[in-house]
Amino acid sequence: MGKVVLVTGVARQLGARFAAELRSRPDVDLVVGVDVLPPREAVEEQDGTAAPYRFHQLDLRRPAVARVIAEHGVDTVVHLAVSATGLGSTNRSSVKESNVIGTMQLLGACQKAPGVRRLVVKSTTGVYGSAPRDPAVFTERTQPKNLPGGGFAKDAVEVEGYVRGFARRRPDVAVTVLRFANIVGPGADTPLSEYFALPVLPTVLGYDPRLQFAHEADVLAVLSRAADEPEPGTVNTGTFNVAGEGVLLLSQCARRLGRPMLPLLLPAISWMAGLARQTRIVDFSPEQLRLLTHGRVVDTTRLRETFGYRPRYTTPEAFADFAAAQSAGLLPPERLAAVTDGLAALLGREHGPAARPNRPRS
Repeated sequence: MGKVVLVTGVARQLGARFAAELRSRPDVDLVVGVDVLPPREAVEEQDGTAAPYRFHQLDLRRPAVARVIAEHGVDTVVHLAVSATGLGSTNRSSVKESNVIGTMQLLGACQKAPGVRRLVVKSTTGVYGSAPRDPAVFTERTQPKNLPGGGFAKDAVEVEGYVRGFARRRPDVAVTVLRFANIVGPGADTPLSEYFALPVLPTVLGYDPRLQFAHEADVLAVLSRAADEPEPGTVNTGTFNVAGEGVLLLSQCARRLGRPMLPLLLPAISWMAGLARQTRIVDFSPEQLRLLTHGRVVDTTRLRETFGYRPRYTTPEAFADFAAAQSAGLLPPERLAAVTDGLAALLGREHGPAARPNRPRS
């Protein structure tokens, strides 16, 4: 008998691609997808060898998911429905309920299902927060100096807490929590990818944060490995940071995209972010603003040495693949570099001497 895998969040691009990936595996007998809305694109059967696929339209905040798990005899659950943005409703309270209450209902259903043997939960490196006094690199054991105060990152902190409680109550279930850095790639549809699609990138004056990215191909590979039995010499249960090696500065990202940056004082950019959210131009959340101010870098030693996976794409390579799929920027990268360097020199001449008090001549 092969696996019966339930995947939440299949109406999104990542969930739909992962469900299709599972169907091609010979050890999978059935893939069950659930989400609050039908997928935008049906998960089509490519050939006769693909595993069957069943979709159930349901809200995870309701107890109906327990019936689906029992009906299909699910043994592996991959929870991808923890997201920064909602489906159907963009109201922040509704998104939070979907993330937290939905996870609680799913874990309750898994706890009552004796056949469930493996649980994989998609989380985010946002649980570490972004603050000026953060360590240079976060490991899985690092406690953040300032826990996220709201938004998707706070949802993920609460979700991880409920998952740890489930792991204590069901020690027979292999539980894996994957903390992904910002996901990029040709098909990425995340709030950060929407920010990078803007013709001009608003930034916080005086800050050039370090960023990390995970390529969507590596994300799918890590999820697939986490949903399977561990390979010899590896352990795929526990908590793992997932990101490509290396870092990029925000200014380097802008130059690779050919996007000019618009440095603003923090109050001004906070006002712009609020206006963008209200007009739905882009989901520029407060937590994303903190990331684009202070940045965040995580250690991936456990992913490579314990989990046994080395990402195919480094952070610069992942962003390059993302940038290649974007529309051309306003300026070629080489001209943009010259313009930004010139502006920096001009600002230095204008504000540097004025910032220093006049000293009496000796």
